[in-house]
Amino acid sequence: MSWGTELWDQFDNLEKHTQWGIDTLEKCIKFVKERTEIELSYAKQLRNLSKKYQPKKNSKEEEEYKYTSCKAFISTLNEMNDYAGQHEVISENMASQIIVDLARYVQELKQERKSNFHDGRKAQQHIETCWKQLESSKRRFERDCKEADRAQQYFEKMDADINVTKADVEKARQQAQIRHQMAEDSKADYSSILQKFNHEQHEYYHTHIPNIFQKIQEMEERRIVRIGESMKTYAEVDRQVIPIIGKCLDGIVKAAESIDQKNDSQLVIEAYKSGFEPPGDIEFEDYTQPMKRTVSDNSLSNSRGEGKPDLKFGGKSKGKLWPFIKKNKPPPPPPASASPSAVPNGPQSPKQQKEPLSHRFNEFMTSKPKIHCFRSLKRGGATPEDFSNLPPEQRRKKLQQKVDELSKEIQKEMDQRDAITKMKDVYLKNPQMGDPASLDHKLAEVSQNIEKLRLETQKFEAWLAEVEGRLPARSEQMRRQSGLYDSQNPPTVNNCAQDRESSPDGSYTEEQSQESEVKVLATDFDDEFDDEEPLPAIGTCKALYTFEGQNEGTISVVEGETLYVIEEDKGDGWTRIRRNEDEEGYVPTSYVEVCLDKNAKGAKTYI
Repeated sequence: MSWGTELWDQFDNLEKHTQWGIDTLEKCIKFVKERTEIELSYAKQLRNLSKKYQPKKNSKEEEEYKYTSCKAFISTLNEMNDYAGQHEVISENMASQIIVDLARYVQELKQERKSNFHDGRKAQQHIETCWKQLESSKRRFERDCKEADRAQQYFEKMDADINVTKADVEKARQQAQIRHQMAEDSKADYSSILQKFNHEQHEYYHTHIPNIFQKIQEMEERRIVRIGESMKTYAEVDRQVIPIIGKCLDGIVKAAESIDQKNDSQLVIEAYKSGFEPPGDIEFEDYTQPMKRTVSDNSLSNSRGEGKPDLKFGGKSKGKLWPFIKKNKPPPPPPASASPSAVPNGPQSPKQQKEPLSHRFNEFMTSKPKIHCFRSLKRGGATPEDFSNLPPEQRRKKLQQKVDELSKEIQKEMDQRDAITKMKDVYLKNPQMGDPASLDHKLAEVSQNIEKLRLETQKFEAWLAEVEGRLPARSEQMRRQSGLYDSQNPPTVNNCAQDRESSPDGSYTEEQSQESEVKVLATDFDDEFDDEEPLPAIGTCKALYTFEGQNEGTISVVEGETLYVIEEDKGDGWTRIRRNEDEEGYVPTSYVEVCLDKNAKGAKTYI
């Protein structure tokens, strides 16, 4: 069974068939490629799913995973993560063992097919050329025979005519002989070409075409074998990961078998057990007797009240932690305010008729004054060159970064100056290489740039030294700026600019009418709690920078000083601290390093 003998006349069909074979191979490559993409996508989704349901650190979910059922669920998530990894392995192996190999083979197959069919077309063209030569010689032989026959007839006609001269008859005879000779030559040429054509045709159909078609057949059979091998590899890649996938599934089963419902039930008991005894039976109370209602010692009311101190209502509660301090101290703003200057040194609001405490407290809790936090000294504007709008530590980092950048630029300019100087020396030694004077302008320009960069560096280094050394010049300048702003605002208007430069990030906003309402509420509440005990300390703090608390409700601290924290930052950027029993107030949170005591009483108390 050979294509060369059986399909000797199906050159075009074989060309179409082999092209279809290559298309089929490319279709297989595309199929495997899409399978790898599906595997990668599936693995990614599995990993994201496993990550999504993992317990978050430092959350209640992490505490809940002490139960065996939850631990088994975590093990299942981990096994699914490994399961996803095996699908990634499938994708990688299919890509390396099938896609890459087949893609390279397709290119080789296309080249081989092109070469074989090129040889076939070349053989076809050769046999067609021989056929054209044979046809041409045949037509020439036919034409010469006809011409010789006509010449012979003309000679015979002339020879039979008595009126024709002998010379004309001789001429006709010679012409007939020439035509006969030409016919014989054409016959010989036709015979030779015919023999040659027959030989070439025999070679074409019995040697050239069979050999070419045999190569094409072998090429096509190799392609078919390669498809089969790829299918086996496709299945083998899946089979290789089955044991590992089985281990993942076994791990899930093992985790499920490790669930102990009794143990989980015991953990629930340990978590929520109160230790109280259930109440006893309630005795029958006979109201027909003239006696007061008595209750058994084991009654519900007695069992619930046993061991608990009596709650005292009315009067001034010593245990409540209200957000105000004693009456003999200036009342600081509530922690919801953005700055200690939210209740400024304005005129005291007139005393209003006191209302019940619950009504006053509800009014205070429902009112939400919009006292904005300090954010940026120039909100929406350009950043100052000296970064004065940033806190000290952030400003120091920015200035140091700027100094380093300028130093690099200076070094770059100095290297350029050295290179120009060396080039100038070369020109001085070898004038034929160039004019030394042509470099003077560029050298002067580089030197000028270096000088500008040095002045710029000195400026930023001065600002950096000012931040690191806390120079008094900056403090005086800041006070003058605050005084200038104070002079521009009447003293009767609530002002929160007295210490705006000491705000953690240097910005300021104010809403005066709402601040006045907070002032009134704070004064009225202060009257209700004259004898309230001071808030307990919930930790300590260390001052990172010096802060001058010039506004009411603030406290001045010195860098390195250690104080007590009585109320932590609630998101407004201010922390309430105490130096001693008589000195307490607010400082910017960014100016202190806070260390809270989690076991302290009232450490997480918010009112």
